[in-house]
Amino acid sequence: MKPGIHPNFKEVTVHCACGNSFTTASTKDELNVEICSACHPFFTGLSKNVEKGGRVEKFNKKFNRKK
Repeated sequence: MKPGIHPNFKEVTVHCACGNSFTTASTKDELNVEICSACHPFFTGLSKNVEKGGRVEKFNKKFNRKK
């Protein structure tokens, strides 16, 4: 790597909208984010599966077919 062309990384604090904060390396002085791993539904296990049936069920519902 060439010397003198890479930015200087420093340890900064990341603040989330939920109140969580953690440290990471960045070229900026401070980072503010809207969502983090502490409040994201995928990481907290609160995510919901929105799937309501497959193609066959949708076809049967659309054309009022009975089982």
